[in-house]
Amino acid sequence: MSDKKEIDSSNTQGEEPLKVNYIFPNGDRYEGECSRSESGVITRRGSGKHTSVNGVIYTGGWHEDKMNGRGTLQHPSGAKYEGEFKDNMYHGTGTYTFLDGSIYTGHFNKNRLEGEGAFTNTQGLVWMGEFHGKAALGLKMQHSI
Repeated sequence: MSDKKEIDSSNTQGEEPLKVNYIFPNGDRYEGECSRSESGVITRRGSGKHTSVNGVIYTGGWHEDKMNGRGTLQHPSGAKYEGEFKDNMYHGTGTYTFLDGSIYTGHFNKNRLEGEGAFTNTQGLVWMGEFHGKAALGLKMQHSI
């Protein structure tokens, strides 16, 4: 990270995180915690908010300059993911709200729906079962009695 930045305190690795407001060369913004490596490089680490120039907003955990831990990624289209991230990908448990309002809640593996989950369609019907990317064989509809 370089260019326009405001650092509230000078620090080294192992101490309290740095608090920064940073504008990337492409216009993206980051507000949050960072740490300085032994070589002096500052990377996003801790919690923070990254707003891209195209309107994508990520708020949550960072580690080694990547989205890691729990967070929320909002797309300008209205689609949204809330859950666990690993190395900038949906990974772990989370909820993805699609542009049409349908919702998937369950497990993700490297940005793919993978494992046990529930899909709620736009009519409110809930389909549960095992998801494998674009395939979801043997789903069962949840009934309300």
